[in-house]
Amino acid sequence: MISFYQENTGLLEEAVQEEKTLSIYNLIVDGGLGGQIIIAILVVLLAVALYIYFERFFAIKSASKVDKNFMNQIKDYVSNGKLESANSLCKSTDTPTARLIGKGISRIGKPLDDINTAIETAGKLEIYQLEKNVSVLATIAGVAPMIGFLGTVIGMIVAIHAIANAGGQIDIKMLSDGLYTAMTTTVAGLIVGIIAYITYNHLVVRTNKVVYQMEAKSVEFLDLLNEPV
Repeated sequence: MISFYQENTGLLEEAVQEEKTLSIYNLIVDGGLGGQIIIAILVVLLAVALYIYFERFFAIKSASKVDKNFMNQIKDYVSNGKLESANSLCKSTDTPTARLIGKGISRIGKPLDDINTAIETAGKLEIYQLEKNVSVLATIAGVAPMIGFLGTVIGMIVAIHAIANAGGQIDIKMLSDGLYTAMTTTVAGLIVGIIAYITYNHLVVRTNKVVYQMEAKSVEFLDLLNEPV
C-alpha cells in the first residue's frame, strides 16, 4: 500500500515537473513549421514597431522643446527691425516652430496672406516629418492579430488533418502540434497588435501636442505682424 502511494506520488511529481518546464520556447518549437513561420513574422513586426516607436518618440520629444524666451527674442528683433538677427535665431534653433517662424520672417514685407500661406505650407511639411512611418504602426496594429488568427486556422487544419488520419483512434499527442500552433500564434498576434496600437496612439497624442504648439506660435507671430507700428 505504501509503495503504491509512493509510486503514484512520484508520477504526480514528475507530471508537475514536466508542466513547470513548459516554456515559450517549447510552445514555439512544438507548434510545427507553420506556427514557427507565423511567430517569426510576428517577431519581425514587433521589432519594426518598437524601432519606429522609439525613433519617432525621441524625434517628437526633441521637436517639442522650445525655449520659453524664443518668441520674446523674436518680438524684440522684429519690432526693432533686426530681421537678420531674428532669422539667424530661427536657423540656430532646430525645432519645427523655429522653422515656421523663420519662414514667416523671410516673407516679411509681402502681404500678410502670403506670409500666412507660406507658414501653413511649411507647417504641413513639418507635420509630415513628425508623422513619418507612424502609419506603419497603425498597419502593424491591425495586421498582427490577423496574422495570429491565420496561424490559428493553420493549427486547426493541422489538428483536423491529424484526426482524419487517426483512423478513429484519437490521441491528444497527435493533436498537440495543431493546438500549439493555434494557441501560440493567436496570443503572439494579439500581443504584437496591442503593443503597436498603444505605441501608435501615444505617438499621435505627442504629435498633436507639437502641432498645437506650432499653431499657437504661428498665430502669435502673425499677431505680432498685425500690431500697429
